[in-house]
Amino acid sequence: MWDGIGDFLTMGGHAAYVWGSFGMVAAVLLIEWLLVGRRRRRLQAMLQRQSQRSTAAQSQGD
Repeated sequence: MWDGIGDFLTMGGHAAYVWGSFGMVAAVLLIEWLLVGRRRRRLQAMLQRQSQRSTAAQSQGD
């Protein structure tokens, strides 16, 4: 199939397409992972603020 690592890396002359595709997928996955983490932190902060407000409102009502 391939005579060496060089042949594998050139992918039969299609290296730019193949490795570019792998690179784009890796970039998109990394960006998605970062965005999900940011959304998670924001949601946790929002829920914590709501919980604190709820606790404060209950203690004032007693």
